[in-house]
Amino acid sequence: MNVAVVGFAQAPHVRATPGTTNGVEMLVPIFAEVFKKTGLSKEDIGFWCSGSSDYLAGRAFSFIAAVDAIGAFPPIHESHVEMDAAWALYEAWLKIRMGEADTALVYGFGKSSAGQLRRVLSLQLDPYTVAPLWPDSVSIAALQARLGLDAGLWTEKDMAEVAARIGKSDPDGPFVADPLRAHDIAPITDGASVVVLASEERARDLVDHPAIISGIEHRVDSAVLGARDLTRSPSTEIAANALDLDGVELAELHSPFTHQELILRSALGLGDDVRITPSGGALAGNPMFAAGLSRIGEAASAILEGTATKTLAHATSGPALQQNLVAVLEAR
Repeated sequence: MNVAVVGFAQAPHVRATPGTTNGVEMLVPIFAEVFKKTGLSKEDIGFWCSGSSDYLAGRAFSFIAAVDAIGAFPPIHESHVEMDAAWALYEAWLKIRMGEADTALVYGFGKSSAGQLRRVLSLQLDPYTVAPLWPDSVSIAALQARLGLDAGLWTEKDMAEVAARIGKSDPDGPFVADPLRAHDIAPITDGASVVVLASEERARDLVDHPAIISGIEHRVDSAVLGARDLTRSPSTEIAANALDLDGVELAELHSPFTHQELILRSALGLGDDVRITPSGGALAGNPMFAAGLSRIGEAASAILEGTATKTLAHATSGPALQQNLVAVLEAR
């Protein structure tokens, strides 16, 4: 059974929000937006799945509090992943493929401003040999960027050109973590996003141009940073090799650092004829646990709006592009 994206919405990307860490204030308006777009209601959703992090929220089972945005009645079928909601979408995709639901709503949210994001992300590192040293996420990415520069795989000019495409290049700016400057790094962002899925049959009753997910794969590389070549993304390459990328017109890449876009473009074999992350991607706004889902939503929107017929979406999780998901969407 084919599965399609029929709706997408996201909260404004802002440096800080006054709301609580459970995301309800960000979720309620975008739930209403996708319901208006699709004509669905809460009662029509067969499965709900979310992506967030208790570490980021600073309390246990924070995702349960977010269910307040859905409502306590009628009862729902709900699940959650402790990572970017792109992986929640994968779970929902499987649910529909198995015939257990014909619609699903996937959402992700993160209030990064509530704590020290760079330190929080250190908690995902090896707890015995790496995390006790507290290397932060930007410093690890800087090591990755330096390896590529020293190997001649890219230049600082290449990195600056990625930033310039979204209007934030400042090649004379000071280093944040050599060789990364401020324009190379995704901003701290509060935000949320939501995607509605439906079986192909149901989707054609809801929208004119459903974005059919023709393929989706995810893989993971070693958590041991010294055990893999950080200048490549083998897990992205393997995921991409399992999919048909011929004819992709637009690719939404989840790259929180400029040099990581260069790694991903190479791993995916994307040519100059492919539009790369026209939304601006994570470098324009990087709500934790929602940015990857937004890449799928943005790629689907091009099909829903009739501006593309085949698109690619990528999401990442973990340090230095450790875990990667690739999805292909088509108009049929």
